[in-house]
Amino acid sequence: MAKPASRSYSRYSRDAALLLGQLIRRARIERRITVEELGERAGLSRGLVHRIERGDLGCAIGAVFEAAAVVGVRLFDSDLATFAQHIAANTATLTLLPQAVRTSTGPVKDDF
Repeated sequence: MAKPASRSYSRYSRDAALLLGQLIRRARIERRITVEELGERAGLSRGLVHRIERGDLGCAIGAVFEAAAVVGVRLFDSDLATFAQHIAANTATLTLLPQAVRTSTGPVKDDF
C-alpha cells in the first residue's frame, strides 16, 4: 500500500503528541539542557528535537521515546522490572491468540 501524501490524525492523537512534546521541552528546560545537547545525547538533529517538542506526529516514535528518556520524562508508570513483567505477560497472551484476523467469508447462521 502506498504511503498517503498527507495523513489525518484524530484530535486525541494530536493532543497526546502535543502534550508529550511539551513535557519533553519542559523537562529539557528545567534541567538546563539546550536543544543541541539533547540532540547530541539522543542522537537526533536539532530540527528533529524542535519537531518533537512541537508535537509533530511525523516524528519516528523511537526518536520521541529516546528524547523523553534523555530528559527523564516517564512514559509509563513502571520501572524496568515491571516492564519486563508486562512484556512477558503480553507475549504469553499474544502466543495464544490467532496470528491474523480475517473477515468472515459468509453470512452467520444464527437462526437456531
